[in-house]
Amino acid sequence: MGQRDVREPLVSKSIIIPCNSRVRECNEPQALRKKKAWLREPTVTKVTGPMRPVTGNRKVARFPGNDLPFVCKESMESFETDSRFEDNGKHSTDEHYPEESKIDVPHSSSMTPMKIKRRIMRQERKKARASELTQEDKESDNHIVSAAIERSEGFDTTIKGKYSIWRREYENPNSDSTLKLMRDQIIMAKAYANIAKSQNKTVLYEALVKHSRDSQQAIGEASSDTELHLGALDRAKAMGHVLSIAKDQLYDCLLVARKFRVMLQSTEDRVNIQRKRSAFLIQLAAKTVPRPLHCLPLQLAADYYLQGYHKKGNLDKEKTEDPSLYHYAIFSDNVLATSVVVNSTVQNAKEPEKHVFHIVTDKLNFAAMRMWFLINPPSKATIEVQNIDDFKWLNSSYCSVLRQLESARIKEYYFKANHPSSLSVGADNLKYRNPKYLSMLNHLRFYLPEVYPKLNRILFLDDDIVVQKDLTPLWSIDLKGMVNGAVETCKESFHRFDKYLNFSNPLISNNFSPEACGWAFGMNIFDLKEWKKRNITGIYHRWQDMNEDRTLWKLGTLPPGLITFYNLTYPLDRGWHVLGLGYDPALNLTEIENAAVIHYNGNYKPWLNLAVSKYKSFWSKYVMFNNPYLRVCNLSE
Repeated sequence: MGQRDVREPLVSKSIIIPCNSRVRECNEPQALRKKKAWLREPTVTKVTGPMRPVTGNRKVARFPGNDLPFVCKESMESFETDSRFEDNGKHSTDEHYPEESKIDVPHSSSMTPMKIKRRIMRQERKKARASELTQEDKESDNHIVSAAIERSEGFDTTIKGKYSIWRREYENPNSDSTLKLMRDQIIMAKAYANIAKSQNKTVLYEALVKHSRDSQQAIGEASSDTELHLGALDRAKAMGHVLSIAKDQLYDCLLVARKFRVMLQSTEDRVNIQRKRSAFLIQLAAKTVPRPLHCLPLQLAADYYLQGYHKKGNLDKEKTEDPSLYHYAIFSDNVLATSVVVNSTVQNAKEPEKHVFHIVTDKLNFAAMRMWFLINPPSKATIEVQNIDDFKWLNSSYCSVLRQLESARIKEYYFKANHPSSLSVGADNLKYRNPKYLSMLNHLRFYLPEVYPKLNRILFLDDDIVVQKDLTPLWSIDLKGMVNGAVETCKESFHRFDKYLNFSNPLISNNFSPEACGWAFGMNIFDLKEWKKRNITGIYHRWQDMNEDRTLWKLGTLPPGLITFYNLTYPLDRGWHVLGLGYDPALNLTEIENAAVIHYNGNYKPWLNLAVSKYKSFWSKYVMFNNPYLRVCNLSE
C-alpha cells in the first residue's frame, strides 16, 4: 500500500483508522504518521457552531498535546448517521443543544452552503414555533382570566358558606347537618323528659329540659349551619352527653315508640289548627277593604253632592240602547277596580267611540261610581252608571236567590250566630262563606236580558280583570247556536263538574256528567236573543229553588252557571282569557303578556297588599295615580 499524500484534504474532524474495539490495540507507528500529516496542513479555519459531545459506545482516542478526538471507524459510521438525522428540522441538534462553542477545524472541513441553509431553516422554524407557543400561552391566560372574572361577577356574596366562588358544584350537601342533629336531639330530649317526669327522675328531667332550652336558643332562626351561634356545636355535644345518660336509664323500645306516636298526633293536630287559622286570616285579609280604598268612595260621594253633580242626568241615552255598538256589562261596588277595567278596554280599543260600558253598583257606592266617571270620562267611550236598587222588578217574589239570601238559614250559615268561632267549622269551605255572596250584584249576571232588553249581544266583565287587546272581534264570533262564549278551564282532571257539584245527589248525577269541562266567568260573550229563546233565566230559577238547602252545590255563581249553561257554552280560544293571577304565582308570563284579558281571580287581588308582586304591574299601569282623589287617599304604586 502506497503512502498517503500529506496534502490530501481531510474529510472529517476525526481521523479514521481501522482498529479493534479498544483504542490501545491500534497500530502506534501508523497513528504517529497520520498525526504528522495532519500537522503539516497549511490552513486552518475557525468554525463556529454547535458542538455535540461524544456519548454512547463510541471508541475515542486522543493524540498527545491535542484535544481532537481519535474515533474508531465503526464509531464514525454511527456519527455520520447521526449527522444525516440532524438535517431533519423536527430533530435538530440545535433544539436539543442550543449552547454554542468554538472549535478549530481545517479549511476543507468548513460547512457547505446546503448545510448552512438547512441550519438557517432550522433556526427559523425554531423561532416560529417559539412564537406560536408564546401566543397560545397568552390566549390561554386571557381565557382563564376572562372565565374567572365572569364567575366572580355571578357570585352571590349574600349567601355564606354555601358554595365555592369557583366551583358551585362543590357545594356542601350537608350544610345543615349540625342544625338537623340539634333539632333531632330536641325531639329526643322531649320524649325522654316526659318519660323521666313520669318516673319521678327529677334531676334527669331538669337536665333534659335545660339542655333542650339551650339548644333551642342556639338554633334561633337559623336555616343552615353557618347561621348557628358560635357555641352551638358545644351545646350539641353537651346535649348528646345528657341523652346518652337518659338512654342508659330510661330507654324502653315500646315506651319510646308510644311517646313518639303521641308527639306525632299532637303535632298533626297543631298543623291542622294552623291551616284553618291561616285560611281564615287569608279570607279576612282578602275581603277587608284597605283604608285608601275606603277613603276614595267617601271623598267622591261627598263631592258628588256638594258640587251638584247629582243634578246631572245621563248623557248619550241613544248609544246605551244601540245594538250596533259594542256593549259591556260590569257589576261592581269597587270604584278603583272598575276604572281599571274601563281604562284598559278603551286604551286598547281601535274605535273607542263605539264602545258603551254599562256599570251597575249598589246604593252605597252609586254616588262615588258616577262621580268618578263624570270627572274622569274615558276617551270618546260612553259610560252608563246604574243603581241596582232602581230595578224594581228585581224582588224576592221574582228572584229565588234573593228570597234565599233574605232567609234566616242563610244568615245563620254566614254569620254563625250559634258558634263562638268561625274556625270551629270543619267540613265547610271558608271561601264559600264570603260576604260577596250576600250581594245581589253577584247574581245579576243571570238577568242580563231583563237589564238590557234592547241589546242583542253583550260582553260581561268582572271587575278584577285587565284588558290588553281590542275585544271587538268577540262580537263577530259564531257561537253555533250557543248562549255563552267562554274559555274552558279544565286541564286533565282539574276544573271539571265534579269539582263544583255534588254528584252523590241523584238530581246532579242523573242530569250532568262529572267529566264535563268547566269554564270561567269573568269574560263572557252572551247572545241575548238565544238567551230569551231558551229561557236561560227560568232554568236558573228552577235549579236555585232545588238548591235551597245547599245540597246540590255550595254558594256562589259558578256552580249554578255551569248548570244553567250546560251544553249551551261555546269554547273560546284560551288566548282570550288567562286566569289565575289572583292565586297562582307560577303562571307563564308569556301567556299573560299575549292574552287579550287577564283575570286576577282568587284572593290576591291587585289592589291588595296580598297581590303577587310580579303580576301587579299589569294592573297598576292603568291606574290614574296622578288623580287628586287618589293622592288625597294615599293611593300610590
